Amino acid sequence: MTSHPPAPNLTALSPPQSPAGVHARARISARPDAHGRTVLPVLHGEGPLALRRTRATGPEAHVTLVGAMSGPLGGDHLAVAAEVAEGARLSVGSAAATIALPGQDGAPARYDVSLTVADGAELHWLPEQLISVRGSELRVTTRADIGPGGRLVLREEQVLGRTGEAPGLLHSRLTVRHAGRTILDQELSCGPGAPAGWDGPAVLAGHRAVGQLIVVRPEFAHEGVKPVMLGDCAALTPLAGPGALVTALAPDALRLRRILDDALNRLT
Repeated sequence: MTSHPPAPNLTALSPPQSPAGVHARARISARPDAHGRTVLPVLHGEGPLALRRTRATGPEAHVTLVGAMSGPLGGDHLAVAAEVAEGARLSVGSAAATIALPGQDGAPARYDVSLTVADGAELHWLPEQLISVRGSELRVTTRADIGPGGRLVLREEQVLGRTGEAPGLLHSRLTVRHAGRTILDQELSCGPGAPAGWDGPAVLAGHRAVGQLIVVRPEFAHEGVKPVMLGDCAALTPLAGPGALVTALAPDALRLRRILDDALNRLT
């Protein structure tokens, strides 16, 4: 009998409502049909979070997140959840970069992502870059829960400021759990107001683009992942489970993407 994980609880992600800012949620649910193709019984977005099913070949379903409004602006709280049931395959991307902008009252914005991948399911979460604009403050949390035989490819890219511009304040937390065990839990704060040293040699070393690539595959439990440097400012390291982490720094978004694409080709 096939069992499905509980739907992500978006209500739990929501902070107390405030009069300022936009509060919007989006939810994707992917399940296999009788023919082994992935269907999307739930594809729902609110406000600036518009979801579109895009053309795909084979059993996989593709979804594109389209920003229907500018933002997130200060005071906004956006939450996205995706659930992939056993036997389903889902790929999610975005139509353009997400740009964190300052609001009128100086309040921070929040962007929460919750991903649930069942045993025997596969999710590729590949959004475009997040750009932190001068004067903005954004808190981003991404949490992925993966079943014992689940597969995940997750890319996260952050760019500090537009060309020739100082960044805003960006707080980011990424947590990955596999079979109920935490295999990655990391935080990064950058920009004015972040702890001292964020731009020093031990953290960003003057770079303005930082990215992570997480790949979780059951095969890694037997094959193992060997740590290796991928250039001067990128490294591949094994996680405490069937997963691998690539961390990369680059002077700009284009070179960061090239590093992460090369790393993904190495891992798949």
